[in-house]
This record gives sequence, structure tokens and C-alpha cells, in this order.
Amino acid sequence: MKDAYLASIRLIERLHRRFLDVIKTELDRLGIEDINNVQTLILSNINAEQLTVGELTVRGYYLGSNVSYNVKKLVETGYLIQERSFHDRRMTRVRLSAKGLELVAKIDELYAKNAEELGRAGMNADNLTGVNELLGSLERFWSNYISRAYQR
Repeated sequence: MKDAYLASIRLIERLHRRFLDVIKTELDRLGIEDINNVQTLILSNINAEQLTVGELTVRGYYLGSNVSYNVKKLVETGYLIQERSFHDRRMTRVRLSAKGLELVAKIDELYAKNAEELGRAGMNADNLTGVNELLGSLERFWSNYISRAYQR
């Protein structure tokens, strides 16, 4: 069981890195050079919402990245709009600009194309649902482990 567990952990990490490579390849294909793959993933996770940096950090999975730094860069390059909260001036919220919305639409097309290609390669929604359920169980296991560790 330990060997299978460790193999799964390594595969999850490699899959995340490979997914970032897929996004980088699409950015290169589109000729977009003012944003990186992690920043693009951040934009995709914001999508049509308006979030604080804290909410974005909790919601996203930006391995080895500083979300605050990336948000600053995304504002500077015109992909994000950052505004102070009307009710609490200490809090800032971010939302996509027109440029950010345009890029997210292109990345969504990539996701749709990838899903279609997966279907042609023999993978179906049931396969992915099973994988998602298994990965969700692993995430809950780790979350519970962390919670128990802090209660000791």
C-alpha cells in the first residue's frame, strides 16, 4: 500500500506540472508573452467572480507561487482590476478586466478542446468522475490528518 500511495503522490505532482505545461504551450501558441501559466490559472479561477487575495489563495492551488505577487503583476499587465472594498477600506477585491476575460475565454476553449480529445482517446466522463471521487477522498484524508495533527 505504501508504494502505491507514494506513486499516487508523485503522479499528482507530475500531473499538476504537466497541466501547467499545457497552459504554457497554449500561451506560446497564442503569442501571449506578458503572463505566465500560473497567472493564467489564477485568472481562470477568478473567472467572472470578484474575490479578495485571501479567498483566491484558499480557493486555488498555485504550487510554489506567491499569490500576492502574481496579483500585483496581473494588475500591472492589465489582466486584473483591483479595487478597495466600499465597506472595509482595508480590503481589496480583484476582478478580471476585459483583457483578462478575453484570455480566460481562450483558455476555456483549450479546456473544451482537451475534453473533446480525451473523449476521442477513449476516456469518458464516468472515468473522470471516478478519478475525481478518488482524488476527493485523498484530499479529505489529508485534510482530516492535518486537522487531527493540530488538535494534538
